Amino acid sequence: MSAPTVYDVAERSGVSIATVSRVYRNPDSVRAPTRDRVLEAARELGYVPSGNARGLASRTTGVLGLCFPDYADPDAEADGADVDDSAVMLYSDQIIRGMERAARRHGYALLIAASLEGGPQSLVEQVAGRVDGFAVLARTVPTEDLEVISRRLPVVMLAGPREIDHLDHIEVANFDGEHELTRHLIDDHGLRRLAFVGGEKDSPDAEARFDGFRAACQEAGLPVPDEPAARTVMMTQAEGARAAEALLDRGAEPPQAMLFANDQMALGALHALEKRGVRVPQDIAVVGFDGIPLGRIVRPSLTTVRQPMRQLGEDAVDLLVKRLRDRSREPVSLMLPVSLTRRTSCGCPAQEPRP
Repeated sequence: MSAPTVYDVAERSGVSIATVSRVYRNPDSVRAPTRDRVLEAARELGYVPSGNARGLASRTTGVLGLCFPDYADPDAEADGADVDDSAVMLYSDQIIRGMERAARRHGYALLIAASLEGGPQSLVEQVAGRVDGFAVLARTVPTEDLEVISRRLPVVMLAGPREIDHLDHIEVANFDGEHELTRHLIDDHGLRRLAFVGGEKDSPDAEARFDGFRAACQEAGLPVPDEPAARTVMMTQAEGARAAEALLDRGAEPPQAMLFANDQMALGALHALEKRGVRVPQDIAVVGFDGIPLGRIVRPSLTTVRQPMRQLGEDAVDLLVKRLRDRSREPVSLMLPVSLTRRTSCGCPAQEPRP
């Protein structure tokens, strides 16, 4: 089956080839009803707009892609000004490093598309026609667009639940990790007033971690909240600092522990609490999730759930390469384990995993 062309889209939507081209090159120059009709025709046909259509058809680009939302955290870079660059690598940085390592091993280059401006459609246009296959972090590209692209290219979904059954998929044990962390605070430190700080509701990893927190509270006979104590729009250090301050300012008895859905927010909270004269962990314990390197350098060092971020990237490349070699193989869904890293921010002595 040959790949659909701009001619097919023009015929299906009843417009000229020039109009189809303008829809993708300068969408504001085309009336909305016409633009929508062209995009719908392209979606139905499985047409992927790109200047490199020949590469899409032949699968010979020698490049693999990664799409993820760009949630760069400038606060993390500032904190790491006096330490090795590897110490300030964040979640997506670690995944990229894993993908780069595996791509080189298989003889591929890596193309990265990270953007908030322009939205998911621009990410698809940047990557889909220039690579042999690509990995997509959850929430980056709408499910319906992935359905279209996956007809032509191997796609691996990273993080979050498996939304498309016929795609390869990798996630980590978010529920189990947060459940173990919460029980540690309850059982080993005797903490009872716990506040979970999550992300937006459509963040699948953050919601799975909140579910693990709720399950641990229920098992311990503690109140089980329907919603996190606070939510943030972007899970950055600045947002974590604001959430910590908001929890302190509510007027009620402050929590004994703040559990953040990722390490970046937890690091921001540590700074905010220090400025307010709140001692960690003596007054409030603070914990995170991810295991980014910066967490072991801050003081107090951050208790967290360590997930295998580089392995996520390496496994994504391995699955893409296997799919390129055999498009008919059964789809694979992997669940990678996580581990609890106890450090001083919860009241434990520092404990680092063995190399």
